[in-house]
This record gives sequence, C-alpha cells and structure tokens, in this order.
Amino acid sequence: MRHHLVLRVIAKMLIPFILLFGLYVQFHGDFGPGGGFQAGVIFAAAFILYALVFGDDQARKVVPDKALIVLVPLGLILYAVTGFYGLFLGGNFLDYNVLLNSPKAGQHIGIFIVELG
Repeated sequence: MRHHLVLRVIAKMLIPFILLFGLYVQFHGDFGPGGGFQAGVIFAAAFILYALVFGDDQARKVVPDKALIVLVPLGLILYAVTGFYGLFLGGNFLDYNVLLNSPKAGQHIGIFIVELG
C-alpha cells in the first residue's frame, strides 16, 4: 500500500477522529448508547484501518507487543479487583452497590471501572 498516497493521507486524517469518537463513546456510555465494548470496537477499527493502509510492520510499531503483554493482563486484573473489592465490602462479586456510600454512585463507578478494564 505504499503507492496509495490518497489512502495514507485520508487515514492519517481520520484515525485521530476515530480514536476521539471512541473516547466519547466510552465516557458517554452512561447517558446514551455506548460503553466499554462499543468503544473497544471503535478503537480496534482505528488500528485495523492503520494496519490495512500502512501495513502490519508499521502497526506493530504503533502498538508494540510489549505494550500488549502489559495491557491485556492489566484489564483482566482491573476487572477482577473490582469484583473482589465488592466481596471484601460484604456484597457479591461485581456488586457495585457497595463500592461507594450511595448505591447509584457505586453502580456508576463500578460499571465504569469494569468497562475500562
């Protein structure tokens, strides 16, 4: 794809907006459609577009394997810690009501943390 200058320029212009939209979907998930899964799909679409236009080698330079080796288990650990923290506070696994003094606020922060993971 080295010879497709138009694709490369358009992709470089679009990818930051795609990532920004992914952040919007992540943080706006409580107030409308969206959340962690949908934001993850949008982020993945941006990286897939980058890999398709610039090639696998360039995509691996953007997100190196060492970063993936750290980030993937970190997400799982964040999920598990959120669940066990609810158990520690006397609730059930992933019972968000006990995370804060207000059940509504606990639900909000608990779901947000799990979506980040």
